[in-house]
Amino acid sequence: QVQLVESGGGLVQPGGSLTLSCAASGFIFSSYDMAWYRQAPGKQREVVATLTSGGSADYVDSVKGRFTISRDNAKNMVDLQMNSLKPEDTAVYYCNARRPFGVWGQGTLVTVSS
Repeated sequence: QVQLVESGGGLVQPGGSLTLSCAASGFIFSSYDMAWYRQAPGKQREVVATLTSGGSADYVDSVKGRFTISRDNAKNMVDLQMNSLKPEDTAVYYCNARRPFGVWGQGTLVTVSS
């Protein structure tokens, strides 16, 4: 069965950096376009970054130039490097396929605050 386990969140000051990691299993990881999503308090979940199986990345405008998505198909992992973090980046971050599976991980909380 599909499993997605996110890690790496925490409390960081504005301007700081974090790297999130997601360990995936239960599907042929290398064949799937993957994505990072986030859900801020009181808001709907949104896609933040996508990375195709062929290696093409795309980002929501609010994180362009600050976030970088990457994947390691040998390890079935997808990372999100986040730089120049802002308070509005505060959210629970999830990974999933670009067309999400019906299963979600527990997410990892990122709090950007001074």
